[in-house]
Amino acid sequence: MKTKTVKRRAAAPRQPAKRWQLRLYVMDTTPKSQTAFANLKKFCETHLKGRYRITVIDLMKQPHLAKGDQILAIPTVVRKLPKPVRNIIGTLSDTEHLLVGLDLRAAG
Repeated sequence: MKTKTVKRRAAAPRQPAKRWQLRLYVMDTTPKSQTAFANLKKFCETHLKGRYRITVIDLMKQPHLAKGDQILAIPTVVRKLPKPVRNIIGTLSDTEHLLVGLDLRAAG
């Protein structure tokens, strides 16, 4: 009886998923700030599950950090990675606006 030798191809190396780094600038625990965080968290769990990190920056405690990302209004989310940097202002309640603003979907 003849045995067959099966050669297995090495799997192509998988590209690591893009890791998203987001900064959410808020002012204390205002209702708008809390809403923006809840909306961003829900959005990320839906569209970027396991591939994101949110850093919340409270400008009441660290106002000097606003200058680095040119924060003019709050709440604001800043996409640091992947490049290019993107800013979105507001409570982040419009999912379509977030998809386009974070460059996950083309404007259309």
